[in-house]
Amino acid sequence: MLITKNVSPQKLSFITALLISIPISAGYYFLHPDWFITFILFVVVLFGCHFLIQFTMERFIFRKIKLIYKFIYQTKATKREETYYKYILPKKSLDEVRIDVENWAGQRQEEIELLKKNEAYRKEFLQNLSHEFKTPIFAIQGYVDTLLEGALSNPEVNIKFLKNTAKNVDRLVAMVNDLDEITRLESGEQPLNKTSFVIQDLIREVYDSLSIKTAEPNIKCTIKKGCEQPINVIADKEKIRQVIINLVSNAIKYGKRDGNIVASIYNTDGKHVLIEISDDGIGIGEEHLPRIFERFYRTDRGRSRSVGGTGIGLAICKHIIEAHGQTIHVRSKLDVGTTIGFTLDT
Repeated sequence: MLITKNVSPQKLSFITALLISIPISAGYYFLHPDWFITFILFVVVLFGCHFLIQFTMERFIFRKIKLIYKFIYQTKATKREETYYKYILPKKSLDEVRIDVENWAGQRQEEIELLKKNEAYRKEFLQNLSHEFKTPIFAIQGYVDTLLEGALSNPEVNIKFLKNTAKNVDRLVAMVNDLDEITRLESGEQPLNKTSFVIQDLIREVYDSLSIKTAEPNIKCTIKKGCEQPINVIADKEKIRQVIINLVSNAIKYGKRDGNIVASIYNTDGKHVLIEISDDGIGIGEEHLPRIFERFYRTDRGRSRSVGGTGIGLAICKHIIEAHGQTIHVRSKLDVGTTIGFTLDT
């Protein structure tokens, strides 16, 4: 049995010509038993059929295949591509061409799936964005309409309504500023000013700046025992401060009363430092963990708009850490607590 897998067009045409010339020569020899004439006939038919079949394949079949390749790459052929189409492609077997087309189809399918996911993400993001903005806008509209309808002259409510309006305006401004910042981070418009500093000192500064927020719920902020030894990191100090403030603020919002927030610092391989911020609060459901760094994504348990925030803090953290060429991760369990960690260079 002839093995025709991965044979070139030339070999395929020769094999086909051989299969044609053998029975013709055998038939002629059966009618006219002359070995010399039979051999001449065999050679003539073999090479005649070989060149005819090869010409037909290259003229018609591989012309179509070349058009398929041009369609796949969707470009006007360059000189290099013309050389490929003229000399290299005809040497490929049909199986090799099939594999090329299947690989191309697989790549296109992956691109289509990615586009579908991006489209779904875009729709959900726009829905979340609309909802986030509608909440303060409708509140402002309600307060203003009430004041215009007569409450402005009532001293018992006008100051209260104006203060509530101001709070919602501040919330809108905060969301716009966060969106502007995350846009600059994504586009690389914010250059990093890297310096060397002690990460434990920065964490203590953040703890001090948020002490007012931790006082009422009596949340204790500490550095894990064994991690107090000063470790220098190389990063943009102010942007890392923003990351730690966001992480600690979230730990306060979703932590439990009389709870704990613990910062852990580990020198992993002499080149990188792992910083983790842990709380013992309500935790996050496992199904939400892959998405908590998305803009405006909120889980359905406790992490609601009632606790404030713009919904972009973790997304900003992710972009800042990735701008440093590092990674950020999360571990969490419901009613046990949450740990968010990131790495930095030493």
